[in-house]
Amino acid sequence: MRQSAPPETGFSSTAAGAAAGLGAAAGGLASSVSTAFQRRGEKKVKQGPTVRRSNKRQAMLTLSRVEPWSVMKFSFVASVVAFIILFVAVAVLYMVLSALGVFDSLQHQVASITSSQNTAGTNISTWFSASRILGYTAMLGALNIVLITALSTIGSVIYNLIAKTVGGIEVTLRETD
Repeated sequence: MRQSAPPETGFSSTAAGAAAGLGAAAGGLASSVSTAFQRRGEKKVKQGPTVRRSNKRQAMLTLSRVEPWSVMKFSFVASVVAFIILFVAVAVLYMVLSALGVFDSLQHQVASITSSQNTAGTNISTWFSASRILGYTAMLGALNIVLITALSTIGSVIYNLIAKTVGGIEVTLRETD
């Protein structure tokens, strides 16, 4: 009687080969990962010309609306500050010119030009009094506060209408170094 050998299947030998191949591949992958992990701390030396890339972020934005109430508050405060600066500058300039005797010299020159034998000439000293100069400065400053605030607010409303139609102003924002 002839004994038959167990039937050979290609599956068992192929499975063993595949398992060995997978084991080798897994081992190779593990060694390459561990080598890369060890090299992570080492400094790399690049050869050849290097191109430096900028790590700055930038964003392109569109200014599509400006709040009129914010514009009114900001322009009011800015115009009040401008009024204070103007008033102080005029007061300091008036004091310097008065201390130098410019107004007295002007009064004397105008009086000598306009005088005749019968009259003493025109007295312009009231035109250059501190109360008149600073009063006109305050009146001009108050008018500027009202006009600048109103025109800025109206300008923001007009900008909003135009931006709604056209799309607004495009602005690119970029980080600094």
